[in-house]
Amino acid sequence: MKVNPNYQTKEQLLDLYNKPLLELVFEAATIHRQFHNPREVQMSSLLSIKTGGCAEDCGYCPQAARYHTNVEAQKLMTVESVVEQAKNAKANGSSRLCMGAAWREVRDNKDFDNVIEMVQSVNDLGMEVCCTLGMMNEDQAKRLKNAGLFAYNHNLDTSPDYYGDVISTREYEDRLNTIDNARKAGITVCSGGIIGMGEAIEDRMGLLMSYMQMETPPESIPINALVAVEGTPMADQKPIEQWEMIRMVATTRIVFPETVVRLSAGRTKMNMEAQALCFMAGAGSIFAGDKLLTTPNPDFNEDKEMFEILGLLPKEPFKDAEQPISHPDQKILDRKEKEGHRQKELEEARMEAEKNGFSPRKVSNVDAL
Repeated sequence: MKVNPNYQTKEQLLDLYNKPLLELVFEAATIHRQFHNPREVQMSSLLSIKTGGCAEDCGYCPQAARYHTNVEAQKLMTVESVVEQAKNAKANGSSRLCMGAAWREVRDNKDFDNVIEMVQSVNDLGMEVCCTLGMMNEDQAKRLKNAGLFAYNHNLDTSPDYYGDVISTREYEDRLNTIDNARKAGITVCSGGIIGMGEAIEDRMGLLMSYMQMETPPESIPINALVAVEGTPMADQKPIEQWEMIRMVATTRIVFPETVVRLSAGRTKMNMEAQALCFMAGAGSIFAGDKLLTTPNPDFNEDKEMFEILGLLPKEPFKDAEQPISHPDQKILDRKEKEGHRQKELEEARMEAEKNGFSPRKVSNVDAL
C-alpha cells in the first residue's frame, strides 16, 4: 500500500491533519506498527561536500550566493576527506551518508567525476549513500546508479501553489523531472518539504498531494522545520510549534504507510518529549551529527542518550532494499587513461630534453626580483 486509499483529496488530508492530536498520533502509530519496526530509527549523517556559492534564490537557504550570511563558499571536498568523514559517521552509529553539494545542477566535469568516486567509496564501506546535488539529467542519474548510489534527495519543499513565494530560479516541474530521472535510473527517491516558511496548512497538504499523484511515491519523505538564518529572506519567520511537526509527521505516516518518514531539520528546537511523540507517530529516521549542511543539529552523544532513554534501536543499512553494486565508471576510466598518456608524454619529452643537454631553467632569488 504505497498510498492510503482512505485519503485521496486535499479536504480529507486537512480533516486528518486537524484531528485531535492524540487521536492523530494513535492512528499514525497503529499504521506505523503494521509496516515498520517501531523501535528502529535510522541514524543518517548529512555532509556538505561543496558549500555555498549557489546561484539559486531559495528564500530559506544560507548557501545562496546572493544572500549575505555567515556561510563561506568552499570548494568540493576531496574523495579522501569524504571517506574519512563517512568512517567517523559510521563509527558513531550512522548507517546512511547523504552528501550535499550547493549546485543548481549537476555538470559533466571533473567535480562530478569526484562525486562518482565518493559514492563508490562510501558504498564500499557498507553505508547507504544518498546525494543531493540539484537538478540532474538521465545520463547523470545512470552514472550515479552505476556507482552504487542508494538514494537521491530532491525536495519539492512546498505545494505548487506556494512554491513561487519561495523560489523563482527553478520551476516546480524541474524538480519533478529530476525525481523522474532518478526513478528511471532505478535510484530510490528521498523527497520532502519544509514547514514554517509562511505557508498555510493547505500548502502542507498540497505538498503531500504532489507525492500522492506520483506513480511511485518517494521511499523517504523528510519533514523539515525552517531554520531561519540571518541574511536570508525568511530570517524573520516565527518558529513553528513543536505540535506542528508532530502533526505533519503523523499525517505523512498515515498517508504513506510504507514510506520512511524522516525527522530532519529543526530538531534543535524540539525537546525529547516532542521527538518521542514524532517517533511514536511514525518518524523512522533522524540526521545525527552536529550539523545539517550549514545549520545546527543535536550531536551524536545527545542522540545516543535519547535512544537509550526511549529504547530505540539504530536501524541497520539496507533493511529496505539490497545494497547497490558499485561498477567502474567508463568516463572516469577514459579520463584517467588520457591523463596517464599525457603524463607519459611529458615525462618522455623531459627525458629527451635532458638527453640533448636541455634542462628547465632554474630561477634564483635574484631572477625572481
